[in-house]
Amino acid sequence: MLKARKTRPASSPEAPSYNSSDVARICGVSLRQLQWWDERNVVSPRQDGHKRIYMAEEVVEISVIAELRRKGFSLQKIRRVLRFLQKDMGKRLSEALAGSADVHLLTDGKSIFLEEAPNRIIDLLKNARQPMFLVCVTDQVRRLTATATAAERKPARSETVSPAGRKARVG
Repeated sequence: MLKARKTRPASSPEAPSYNSSDVARICGVSLRQLQWWDERNVVSPRQDGHKRIYMAEEVVEISVIAELRRKGFSLQKIRRVLRFLQKDMGKRLSEALAGSADVHLLTDGKSIFLEEAPNRIIDLLKNARQPMFLVCVTDQVRRLTATATAAERKPARSETVSPAGRKARVG
């Protein structure tokens, strides 16, 4: 039995979107990992035929998930963090994307905090009963925007090779 995909609100046409290869490169995960997360509804991108299309918010989510996986978090704990991010992160993510705030995610796998104030982050770390893991969401956003900016500046391969520079094929 096939599961129906969750419908996501349509994004504005000028909103940047990323294909699977871009997301894998930006987030440091494999294409298979992205496919696996999509199949298990961890992060479900839009579909354009057989291609997966990710919006900036989803790329940041994947970047945070990848960082937590590298720190040894189980998928079950990551799902809890992801639900929290999707519920509480909407406004803050747009602030982080706009660069107006530094947002940090702190978690021990049970408790999850999203903080902007450095003194609150230090207080949470000092008073934690278990080791807390910190992921700077703003750094993930900066990585995404830096990659997008570099991609815009880089000319297409067809523009860099002049017709005179191509070798004639000998048959």
